[in-house]
Order: sequence, then structure tokens, then C-alpha cells
Amino acid sequence: MEKVRFMLSFFVLVLAGSLAVLSCGSSQTQLQSMSLNPTAADAKNYPGGQVQFTATGYYINPTHTVTPQSATWVACQNNAPTNDVSLTSSGLAQCGSGATGNYSINAWDFRNGSYSCPVMTACGGGCTIEATAQLTCP
Repeated sequence: MEKVRFMLSFFVLVLAGSLAVLSCGSSQTQLQSMSLNPTAADAKNYPGGQVQFTATGYYINPTHTVTPQSATWVACQNNAPTNDVSLTSSGLAQCGSGATGNYSINAWDFRNGSYSCPVMTACGGGCTIEATAQLTCP
């Protein structure tokens, strides 16, 4: 009975340690930066005015890249989120009717160990890994 209790305690300890590493991230797979492609686009030059933005994630230790990088997408104008441009979860952007001018397309990822970040904004800044591109609506 003592042996079973020891093994169970050991298993729980190993499981707790594994979960802690997974939840906090490991420097072996930590996202360092992201970029977007295209970096600038004019919606009138794309079929149906739909522009596919793609995020690429750059990781450290070991160095590798991921394309497409999963991200949260938001359109902003004057540093504030806007509904003038619709974005899908995969980065497909389309100008809404009446949308004119320049919009920033932001992709961000807060899984980089910053869940408790006190300053996180959708349009840049804070404790996130982010990338920005520009979309011009006719």
C-alpha cells in the first residue's frame, strides 16, 4: 500500500510539473516576433476587394518559423478597433461599404506567457507579440 501511495504521489507531481511547463511556455518554443504579408495592400487591386493577410511567427531556441502563424486579427483606424473592415480568423480582410482610407491590420498572439499582462490593447502596445500591415479601402 505504501508503494502505491508513493507511486501515485510521484505521478501527480510529474503531471503538475508538466502542466506548469505547458501553461507557462518553454523557451524552446517561445514566439519571439511575427510579421504579416503583404505589409501593405490596396483592396481595389484584389479580386472582390478581399485581401488575404498571412502571419508568420518567428521562434527562438531552436530558431524556426511558422507560416501561417495562428493569431487574433483586428482592424484599427486611428489606434482604435473598427468594424469598417471585416476580418476572418484566418486573416482575410474586406472593406465594408463606405469604408475609405487607411486601416491597420493587426495580428497578435498573447500566448507568449503574458496572460496576466495588465496592459493589452487590440491596436498595438501591451504585452503581446504582434505584427501590423496596412490596408487601403477605396
